Amino acid sequence: MDNKQLVELIAKACDDKRAEDIILLDMQNVSLIADYFLICEGTNERQVQAIAREVKDIAEDQNIDVKRMEGFDQARWVLVDLGDLVCHVFHRDERGYYNLEKLWGDAPQLEVKI
Repeated sequence: MDNKQLVELIAKACDDKRAEDIILLDMQNVSLIADYFLICEGTNERQVQAIAREVKDIAEDQNIDVKRMEGFDQARWVLVDLGDLVCHVFHRDERGYYNLEKLWGDAPQLEVKI
């Protein structure tokens, strides 16, 4: 599976759990961390956990190695590291505070196909 297919698969997984404001940043020329950041939000802790769990389950179903998942228990900012793609699932209240879109403002924002 190439990165474009992975991004679309994970974006759809987020959308299936009603994630809001899904944003994709192209990090290839900005950071060595990952090629893409997918950022989305849930309205409450339970939804944030459901989105993150769906991302993890879908990735594992496709034999994609989930390198790390952090923040799941608190469900305020869950990071799911899939290697070339890092999925950030925020609680709505936290997203504006951390504002990754502004922090990584040099990264082009790409259209998310769901």
